[in-house]
Amino acid sequence: MEEIVNKVASSYLVVFDLEDYYPKGIRTQIDISKWLLEGFLLKEKDFRESLKNHDWSQYQDQLVAINCSTDTIVPAWAKLLVAVHVTLFAKKVVNGNFEDLDTSIYQETLAVLDYSIYKDKPIIIKGCSKMPVPESAYIIAASYLQPFARSIMYGEACSAVPLYKKSK
Repeated sequence: MEEIVNKVASSYLVVFDLEDYYPKGIRTQIDISKWLLEGFLLKEKDFRESLKNHDWSQYQDQLVAINCSTDTIVPAWAKLLVAVHVTLFAKKVVNGNFEDLDTSIYQETLAVLDYSIYKDKPIIIKGCSKMPVPESAYIIAASYLQPFARSIMYGEACSAVPLYKKSK
């Protein structure tokens, strides 16, 4: 009987797994519509009073996305005022949803990695993940890897999609 050899495991491919850089921490969305009259109308005095009385300490060390779930136009300063309050406690604050939050964190995290270790190596950006890695993180990773990698593929080693190959 012939020995079964796992060619994928013994491959020379280097796997770049974005899950390894998945931002850790409690994610929270602050929906400012709860401080708007009937969820749609911003009355400045009431809005400011609601923010002043809100317990901001509940966001201690959390990753926070500020948004408005209702289809209303709010002045730019409204979200900014919320950010000023929550920034005193939160680890990170962004305007948007959870995907925007994760994208922002990946931008920061991937920007400071040392990509020289991938010089002239065939890279596979792992595609399947258990975490909600935003699509934008894959694009960010590819753009940082491309100047160094000999080639870049996406997916799993057994079924990778070629994306880039350095010309000789």
